[in-house]
Amino acid sequence: MPKDTIGKVQEYKDSLITKAETLITKGFPEKIVELNELLSTPMFNERNFNEVHQDLNIPVVAPVLINHRDGGGDDSTDNDHPVTKRPRKDDNISGTAVLGLPSGTVPCNKPLCDMIKVVKPIIRKLVEDSNLLKMWISFMIPKIEDGNNFGVSIQEDTLAEIQTVESEAAAFFDQISRYFLTRAKVVSKVAKYPHIDDYRRAVVELDEKEYLSLWLVVCEVRNRYSSLHDIVIKNLEKLKKPRSSNAESLY
Repeated sequence: MPKDTIGKVQEYKDSLITKAETLITKGFPEKIVELNELLSTPMFNERNFNEVHQDLNIPVVAPVLINHRDGGGDDSTDNDHPVTKRPRKDDNISGTAVLGLPSGTVPCNKPLCDMIKVVKPIIRKLVEDSNLLKMWISFMIPKIEDGNNFGVSIQEDTLAEIQTVESEAAAFFDQISRYFLTRAKVVSKVAKYPHIDDYRRAVVELDEKEYLSLWLVVCEVRNRYSSLHDIVIKNLEKLKKPRSSNAESLY
């Protein structure tokens, strides 16, 4: 392997270690304070559900009246003969055919979209920081040897905790995308069955649930930063030097 390639790989490892150590000692505490300040803002602190209620812009159309009488005569003729029912398949109402909404499109919930714009970069940063911390510990794991592996077990346990945080942070992104998909399905029900108020209520309940979930996501991200900072700082010596230098003097 060319020496310049080996040198570049070692340079990458050294820069990653430097970034990770700076992140632990400086980046994590600053992030915890930043998230605490964000949670104290009106957007996240007050949590008034009325602020996320939004009109769907789907009007209630006039009810459709079904005539069960056979045509083919004037009113007097129709009144003289008994009413004949149409085939049963015509009696089933499948909903309003939605070819277009007279009032325009149904907008996304703007207050929640504003919150999502704030929350998504926070989630992305947690994923990136977790990945950086994971690689930092991986580079410091020594070669496999017999004995004196207590420090290595601490490294492995910390690495497992970081991987769990990374997976949870990635799941927060999936939660946001599923909210929009679920809301779109319920709104389509409102467009098809505009007279059923339960569907409209379901949209309101879904928005309120997402409002609370976004607040909870920010709290969880803050808690994850706090727990990672705590576990790394408490075990920093063992993470950086898992095997003590005086181990050989014991034998």
